[in-house]
Amino acid sequence: MSERETPSGRLIENEEELAAIVRAMRTIAVVGMKGDDRPDESAHAIPAMLQARGCRVIPVNPKLERALGERAWPALAAIPEPFDLVDVFRRIDVIPALADEILALPADRRPRVVWLQSGIRHDEAAARLTAAGIDVVQDACLGIYGSRYLPPPAG
Repeated sequence: MSERETPSGRLIENEEELAAIVRAMRTIAVVGMKGDDRPDESAHAIPAMLQARGCRVIPVNPKLERALGERAWPALAAIPEPFDLVDVFRRIDVIPALADEILALPADRRPRVVWLQSGIRHDEAAARLTAAGIDVVQDACLGIYGSRYLPPPAG
């Protein structure tokens, strides 16, 4: 690939590729994560399950200070370390702005995958992300795939 070419990301929809993404993820930035005071909400319960199964979870929510024992960050750009995957628990109408935020990150700080949770699909934003070399999963529950493809919690 020449210096001028940009690798294309893909829309990931088949089970084998979803399983590979889940097995490879180590650090997950969770946009729209809920606080520890809301353990029954999907935006807290799913990240908690992923953390229990060995993933590092980084909460992203300007209304939180901490969640699951981790410091929360107001935006992806504020996170001082790399993350493999962005798990999104936000309304569909904010997805284009989130795509802008991701694309504004320096290329070496961008996630490999953006995962839009169940009920969240935005084809235009997904097309912009994949054109920049980021794989996108839409309208799929990371909790289901995490339960299926990550090792069970220790103990």
